[in-house]
Amino acid sequence: MIPDEIVDRVRDEADIVEIIGEFVKLKRVGTSFRGPCPFHHGKHDNFSVLPRGTFNCFVCGEKGNVFTFLQKHLGLDFVEAVKWVGARIGVEVREVSRQQEGPDPREPLWEVNAAASEFFRRHLWEEPGGAAARVYVEGRGITREDAERFTLGFAPRDGTPLREHLRSLGFDDGQQLAAGMLVRREGSDELRVRFRHRLMFPIFDLREHVVGFGGRVLGEGEPKYLNSAESDIFSKRRLLYGLNWAKQSIRRADRLLVVEGYFDLIRLVLAGIDEIVAPLGTALTEAQATLIRKYTKNVFLLYDSDTAGQKATFRAGDELLRNGVSVRVVSLPDGEDPDSYVASQGAEGLEREIAQSIDIFDRKIQLLERGGWFSDLRRKRQALDKLLPSIRATSDRIMRDLYVARTSEVAGISRELLLKEVLGDKELEAQRRIRQEAASRLAAVERASDVRVRSADRRRNYLAEGVLSERELVRLLLHRRELIEQVAERLRYDMFKDVVYRKIYTELVSVGADRPLGEVAATFTEDAMDELNALLQEAGGLDFPQETIDGCMAKMELRDNAIRLTELDQLIPLASDEQKSDMIAEKTLLHRKMGGLPQKRWKQFPFPVR
Repeated sequence: MIPDEIVDRVRDEADIVEIIGEFVKLKRVGTSFRGPCPFHHGKHDNFSVLPRGTFNCFVCGEKGNVFTFLQKHLGLDFVEAVKWVGARIGVEVREVSRQQEGPDPREPLWEVNAAASEFFRRHLWEEPGGAAARVYVEGRGITREDAERFTLGFAPRDGTPLREHLRSLGFDDGQQLAAGMLVRREGSDELRVRFRHRLMFPIFDLREHVVGFGGRVLGEGEPKYLNSAESDIFSKRRLLYGLNWAKQSIRRADRLLVVEGYFDLIRLVLAGIDEIVAPLGTALTEAQATLIRKYTKNVFLLYDSDTAGQKATFRAGDELLRNGVSVRVVSLPDGEDPDSYVASQGAEGLEREIAQSIDIFDRKIQLLERGGWFSDLRRKRQALDKLLPSIRATSDRIMRDLYVARTSEVAGISRELLLKEVLGDKELEAQRRIRQEAASRLAAVERASDVRVRSADRRRNYLAEGVLSERELVRLLLHRRELIEQVAERLRYDMFKDVVYRKIYTELVSVGADRPLGEVAATFTEDAMDELNALLQEAGGLDFPQETIDGCMAKMELRDNAIRLTELDQLIPLASDEQKSDMIAEKTLLHRKMGGLPQKRWKQFPFPVR
């Protein structure tokens, strides 16, 4: 069985509109998406999908969540459906010997926090003690309606009413302590309420459970912002404020804006920019960067422009670069933060600034140049020490190479020396050895004079294996659509000889990785549609995608070469002496190419590859 928390995570992180949209052509109607029902094969838009995670047909009555849809539409069982969705969104799904029995042990903690959130909300708007907090909220330009949308609240200076209120609801001190509402004084057994005289921001997980709070002190006091204590449901290193609201918008926009504070986020959301999150008062952590990468590769950092904001920007940037994310910096005018800027300039003004954003590495170089760091040798060395960590952090090899080239240009340092500094002697030597071995293998192939002549039977095998390779490659791209662009750069559509697989491949490349599969199949014949459905139901054996791509393409090239060899065998007896000479030379070259193509087999792929 799959643990409940994994099932919850997969369901929460899945975009049901995107997944169902691969099988049903959906269009937005208000807050939902509509299309023809795939269960009773309707022709009208009676099938509704809600971004919050459910679907419903108003005619045949079929309804459920993303797992239910896959079970009914693809014939999967529950475990298979969870694994299918998990593979799509990058969540590893592992089975355990038995599923947890009974209610989720985290339920009481969620209930404690939900009750506390309601207590805080009521004290902000209905109690005399919340007057100062109401004045503060109004001073930030937030109406009560807006504040209610984010369930803002107020923790009174006296913590006793909250403690007694939670007790009256059946939550004892032990449960309040476990939920982080109470804390134990250091060196004592005395318990006290954690939040006092603070404006409260409830923090939600992806399933809209209140898992913790951020509290801003009103007036003087430290710390300015205080988060809930770490607990079984709250880990500030693994949570992002606002992700519960933003997750679907991030996928649709394929971008994410990261700001520093709660009010920055609230202001931007109220202005209509939804794809936005904020760390919980800390520098962006590795876990948060990993979470962001599951939603998008395009991140814009909108931190304050002061010294502390710049440091936070570059720390966050390095964490994101480690996860292969493209990071750009939005620089607001001096003295502005996202909250104040959007309050005065609106979403349009911010979008103009976003359009002028620059890559985070260019931003770092820009600040170093403005500070004169490249003007003398001593400071130039220090400038390189500031740039090298970002280069090392960059997991995208192409971007890392671009960063090395940019650094070489601005610092006047040789590229080779920089690479040595970045990679170290051992990795450089390993790369050099790999290049030398590749060159040696190529030279050996070129020198080979004993070219093997393929038999007619062997050529027929190549033809059959070529079609199977086309099928396997198309199947891989249907299940791993993020690989489409990579394959399209290497493989022309006319290399597909089978009409159906060529059609599917052409349409996949045409619509790209982000559009619904329904658009891929819009012009398909019945045969192509049948094959598409068959391929979609075969989701296994895709654990080594790069090897599969290389193996399939090698077999397709072998097949094409075999076809050409057969044509040459038929043409040579009819050709002139000069033509024969050219054709024999072409045959020799083809044999050499075929001899150098991968021939070894591996278990997951039934065709020979190196």
